[in-house]
Amino acid sequence: MFKSILKKCLDGHLMTEKEAQDVMDEIMNGYATPSQIASLLTLMRFRGETVDEMTGFARSMRSHSLKILADDLSIVDTCGTGGDDLSTFNVSTTCAIVLAAMGVPVAKHGNRAVSSKSGSADVLEELRIPTQHTKEEARQSLLDTNLCFLFAPLYHESMKHAVIPRKEIGFRTIFNLLGPLTNPANAKHQLIGVYDKEFAINMAETIARLGTTRALFVTGGEGLDELSITTESQIVEVNGTKQSIYTLSPEEVGLKRGLLEEIQVNTPAESAQLIKAVLKGEANDSATGIVVLNSAAALYAAKRIASISEGVELVKEAIQTGVVNRHYQTLQEEQQHA
Repeated sequence: MFKSILKKCLDGHLMTEKEAQDVMDEIMNGYATPSQIASLLTLMRFRGETVDEMTGFARSMRSHSLKILADDLSIVDTCGTGGDDLSTFNVSTTCAIVLAAMGVPVAKHGNRAVSSKSGSADVLEELRIPTQHTKEEARQSLLDTNLCFLFAPLYHESMKHAVIPRKEIGFRTIFNLLGPLTNPANAKHQLIGVYDKEFAINMAETIARLGTTRALFVTGGEGLDELSITTESQIVEVNGTKQSIYTLSPEEVGLKRGLLEEIQVNTPAESAQLIKAVLKGEANDSATGIVVLNSAAALYAAKRIASISEGVELVKEAIQTGVVNRHYQTLQEEQQHA
């Protein structure tokens, strides 16, 4: 079947959702060879991946992953695509800590660095925040601290069959877009950073088909996979099956524009140092501003507030009053007791 689909795609065929799901099942089950996988990924990237294909791939990936039983909790995820090549610190991971401190359960889906200087798993190690090794531990951490980390290779073990071809071809593929669409805790509220505006639109259509409560797909004007503190950002908002697209600037929600160089890092250790400064309320305005902005957007995605600007004030207060840093210290204590 895989060879047949590959030949059809070479001739310009666009896969149906069912065909894409079947192809991904072949990959997940180890039936496709590395060269076949690499060929398909290259063809799809060259001509552009369709919503049908993304939906089929995501359905297959979800069906093969481990699941966290958390439907009784209103879970938020702040997983992004990565791949913006701008070397910023781990903004979405910082936001996850902020949200947890504010009483919002966060199932942070992530990995080690693939397309960035510092992956979420790398910086959590530097911050001495525990990552859970089983789905039972992850659920308990959610209940105890409002935060768990879902290390992608543990929950998507079948993806191991695509690791070698992905590394060898070396460019971004449809797999970069699937992580945020396949949260193992079935998060129905998401802030998803996407490095490309067109990809964000297609991902929004995909998640509307897969099922969501509210998801925001955000792209900074400089190609950042976060809401930007330095320029306007595009937001694709999905409420159930309804979608809307709009732009947002820092000034619109009461924040000053920042400088990109003030949020860039070279190593996980540098990222961790900047994160700790943000959590203590001691960071530069750009670093604090981008965390406040994205955390506020995540609160809005979680339906905890009526607008992002309302969230900005709440997040500022949580940082300034020490609520956030105290929760970070609690998370570190969990590490010591583990």
